Amino acid sequence: MEEKNIPTVYDPQSFEKKWYQFWEENQLFHTEVERDKKPFSIVIPPPNVTGQLHMGHALDNTLQDIQIRWRRMQGYNTLWMPGSDHAGIATQIKVEEMLRNEQGLSRHDIGREKFIEHVWEWKHQYGSKITNQLRSLGASCDWQRERFTMDEGCSEAVREVFVSLYEKGLIYQGHRITNWCPRCSTALSDIEVEHEDKQGHLYHLRYQVEGSDEFVEIATTRPETMLGDTGVAVHPEDERYTHLIGKNLILPIVGRKIPVFADEYVDPSFGTGVVKVTPAHDPNDFEMGQRHALEQIVVLNDDATMADNTGKYKGMDRYECRKVLLEDLKALGNLVSIEEHNHAVGHCQRCHTVVEPMISKQWFVKMESLAKPAMEAVTSGKIQFVPERFTKIYLNWLESIRDWCISRQLWWGHRIPAWYCDDCGETFVSREDLTVCPKCGKALRRDEDVLDTWFSSALWPFSTMGWPKDTEELKQFYPTSVLVTGYDIIFFWVARMIMLGLEFKQEIPFKHVFIHGLVRDSQGRKMSKSLGNGIDPVEVIEKYGADTLRFMLITGNTPGNDMRFYWERVEATRNFANKLWNASRFVLMNLEGFDTAFRPKQEDYTLADRWILSRYAKTVADVTNNLERFELGEAGRALYDFIWNEFCDWYIEMAKARLYNKDAVTARQTAQYVLCYVLENTLKLLHPFMPYITEEIWQHIPHEGISIMVAKYPCGEEEKIDELAETSMNAIMDTIKSIRNMRAEVNVAPGKKSEVILSFATEELKQVFLQNEGYLQVLAGAQPVAILDADAQKPENAMTAVVNGVEVYLPLKGLIDVEKETARLNKELATLDKELARVSGKLSNAGFVAKAPAEVIAKEKEKQKGFEEKRIAINERLTYLASL
Repeated sequence: MEEKNIPTVYDPQSFEKKWYQFWEENQLFHTEVERDKKPFSIVIPPPNVTGQLHMGHALDNTLQDIQIRWRRMQGYNTLWMPGSDHAGIATQIKVEEMLRNEQGLSRHDIGREKFIEHVWEWKHQYGSKITNQLRSLGASCDWQRERFTMDEGCSEAVREVFVSLYEKGLIYQGHRITNWCPRCSTALSDIEVEHEDKQGHLYHLRYQVEGSDEFVEIATTRPETMLGDTGVAVHPEDERYTHLIGKNLILPIVGRKIPVFADEYVDPSFGTGVVKVTPAHDPNDFEMGQRHALEQIVVLNDDATMADNTGKYKGMDRYECRKVLLEDLKALGNLVSIEEHNHAVGHCQRCHTVVEPMISKQWFVKMESLAKPAMEAVTSGKIQFVPERFTKIYLNWLESIRDWCISRQLWWGHRIPAWYCDDCGETFVSREDLTVCPKCGKALRRDEDVLDTWFSSALWPFSTMGWPKDTEELKQFYPTSVLVTGYDIIFFWVARMIMLGLEFKQEIPFKHVFIHGLVRDSQGRKMSKSLGNGIDPVEVIEKYGADTLRFMLITGNTPGNDMRFYWERVEATRNFANKLWNASRFVLMNLEGFDTAFRPKQEDYTLADRWILSRYAKTVADVTNNLERFELGEAGRALYDFIWNEFCDWYIEMAKARLYNKDAVTARQTAQYVLCYVLENTLKLLHPFMPYITEEIWQHIPHEGISIMVAKYPCGEEEKIDELAETSMNAIMDTIKSIRNMRAEVNVAPGKKSEVILSFATEELKQVFLQNEGYLQVLAGAQPVAILDADAQKPENAMTAVVNGVEVYLPLKGLIDVEKETARLNKELATLDKELARVSGKLSNAGFVAKAPAEVIAKEKEKQKGFEEKRIAINERLTYLASL
């Protein structure tokens, strides 16, 4: 069968692309609705069209692919729905940069319609980059069903949801404080803002009490917003200021009168206990302003320059204004002091610009009534988080949820389906595009804003399956089985999908939320462009193969926890693939004359056969149980241990004698059968983790079917479990290991045979060894093997080990050259004495001990102790050799 063997060297580049093309050409990823089959479905967390594969994507999609491939092999009607997200802000920024760099134009130069054309062109040119990279990873998505958040069907779903929520009174327009990004020129929701601790300043200003010489000191981190102050607040029980409540202060620079009022929000212990209130530029001030009917004065433009109503500061950047304003306050005597102050500053998640809280007219979704069923779905256990600890994080966020600002001042995205009549002042929200006012017949103006990207992705589990139509896909595959995602988007995405799934499908969108952590660098740092520590998964795939990357990521991962990327682990995983490759190659080389119809009788099986079949059966159960519990890393580790340690290192070695003896036909055929059976079925177990190498090897061994990916997944192998065979084999393997260790200790040449004497705790164990003496001869170089009677005297001048009820003796006479070994040990002792003298000299040096760090001294003491222990062991060995 040599011509059918796999190549000598494991080279993933030679076959990975070939097999992916084969799977796609044979439509093995595609699924049709089969109502007689149990469904298993996953919707991909849609990557941004701006994106390219990073380690987080590689981990996330490998976790999904393992589950899909496993369930497909189990016979489920599986659907893995792929697609991508239009990513409003991120994509608009990319296209604007391209226009600026290539044509020197801004979007305003070419207008909205032309700009949108450019975005679609960019999407068609670059939007498939990440999905093609997912293919190289081995992702078995149903690409024939690929969706995009702005394709026709998803857009219809978005409009239906918006209009329905509006009709139910759950979507409204309001003037509210939102997070405003001056660079992206749009409002952001709270969870699109990242807060970082920054070293800033607390500026102490003084405001004069109207009609008196008294001044009130106020502390602020943003002095430029004072131009929009419309009040000053104190705590109602702060005795320092109760006499001021109801009076007015004079706003410095501006000269405007502003009232002093009492509000329990004020913390008397922070700053001076007096708070300037700027309702248009601070969320807490906005709430106080609402309670006390304060005027809202906007003093900042959308680009964070000062507004027209700010006098001499008009047009200045906010920080430039701060600098000039402070100089002016100082000149007037209104700047008391400036102190260092560490505080949390909000940044735009996309462009990292410091956001400004700004009052503006926006569209909002009322969240309270949507949040309650979403909490109940999790507390009742209908939806389960894996690991369970993320349930608390999810519930805590929903308990304190604020209304969701869904409008964005962008051009790229789902345009809000609202129209305004400037003549009669009416607002219309409609499923169909409107041109004239239904009330007065005049022309309508459409809302300029688009929806938050997360609005459309919140509908992903059902919009991708054809909703609002009642499709066969929805009936079969919704709710989906599991959502795989990182913990960083539980609020952005997971919670919103649950809320809108319950609202529009009256059903949860998924049964399990499988949370994974981030992939960090070897030092535990987040991978980022600024640190330059990002590792490109495509490079790893090109160098080591997708299987190596996938298996490394999985075996380094536990649900919910971050993992570290080590190149050493990549190398180790590639070595595992290489080990499997070489073992498979060995099996294929030794299948000459194998009759695939041959089935051994029970008496044909050796102890090694029964042992490996039992270990295989337990591995099937172990891997399956771990997959059921989402412990994919544990499942991978179980496979690694079985393949490397048991199948390759032990069973193949034990089978060699029978494979090479062509005269013993039944024994040889039995070994071939067991090798083939275990190898083929272990490849099936491993396939979801390492799809390419398993397909390549499987296609070369005797098999049935077109591809391993649609072969039946192993199950129900309990009848092969043989506890006695495992116990017996463990005793033999432990004995072999102890003989190898003893031989290594006295440097016995690998090819040299050595006498071994064995004594047994039980007659049964003795019989096992008598029947399987050949394993000791072949694998431990034990020849002859003598059995010691229970009452016989123990051998002298022999090394001894006790394992699993077996006493093992290795007589030394004639085994080693005593003179040569003595000379070697004396030489080693001389070197050791020099090292010991050096370290002892260091530790007795008072100057070194006084100056060296504690950890350095501790290390030297550890070395000293190790040298002394080794010296004692060598001297004992020399004494022993002298007695021979």
